[in-house]
Amino acid sequence: MQIGSLTLSGYAALAPMAGVADRAFRELCMRFGAGYCVSEMVSSKGIAYNSRKSADLMQVSSAEHPCAVQIFGTEPDTMADAARFALRYKPDAIDINMGCPAPKISGSGSGAALMKDPALCGRIVNAVSKAVDLPVTVKIRSGFDSDHINAVEIAKIAEDNGVAAITVHGRTRDQFYAPPVNYDIIRDVKRAVQIPVIGNGDVIDAQSAKRLYEYTGVDYIMVGRGALGNPWIFSEINAYLGEDKLIERPSLDEKLRVLSRHIADLVAYKGEAVGMREARKHTAYYLKGFKNAAKLRSLAFSMETLDDLQDLLSAIRG
Repeated sequence: MQIGSLTLSGYAALAPMAGVADRAFRELCMRFGAGYCVSEMVSSKGIAYNSRKSADLMQVSSAEHPCAVQIFGTEPDTMADAARFALRYKPDAIDINMGCPAPKISGSGSGAALMKDPALCGRIVNAVSKAVDLPVTVKIRSGFDSDHINAVEIAKIAEDNGVAAITVHGRTRDQFYAPPVNYDIIRDVKRAVQIPVIGNGDVIDAQSAKRLYEYTGVDYIMVGRGALGNPWIFSEINAYLGEDKLIERPSLDEKLRVLSRHIADLVAYKGEAVGMREARKHTAYYLKGFKNAAKLRSLAFSMETLDDLQDLLSAIRG
């Protein structure tokens, strides 16, 4: 698929997920066949205020390309400045967050709350598109709530103001991540615009990826929570959609090998203290479906060192 001048391989991208889709996880998913990834969301105001934490979130390693840096905010000029600032980290695209449902984000008027003001959405997209030569994309939801399903309207406005592709999560802001995703609104957006559309929501395996493609006609899909503790989902999607082949699920040894590599990278990038705190939630995702999972998760959430991880792996192996 083409996003402006950017060519994506495969069939699925890794979604931006705050606190989860960091460098270590993005690199891991790209190794398993993700064709594209998007950074954790970065506050445009944080960049304006010279926040080191915000700037660090923009870092893109050589193993992540193609990768977009995602920014959020409510002020067109500040968003444009943040996009220009992101260029020093050499992303392949700039993504605008108009879909985050978190109260901390949407409560301040950013994220999914932007969809309540279509005119402002247009001004933000226009300002960012003019600020950088990279492809600019937008991630939206079906609407802010069930009384305001306006993804088609926002998509058309974004297209008119220079966006190169749009990702649609088929739920409203109020629905967060339940009930089941609305494929109809994704299909409607695809039919309404000429730019590429990426479908997002409830992709948990190769079969659900195929259903999303076939029902909506989207150009690409994005996997979020379905990749947590399950980075090989991208290999499975590529094999199923590209070769009509179902590949075997990973063995226990393979799962533990990948988990160990993931956590080692986390520690290498963030230090043992921070890395191991963040490793707890990732490890819990990998443990889903394991025998004695509750007991193992309890051990996982007490980890403080890499040695603790090795003790957990030994307990799993029995």
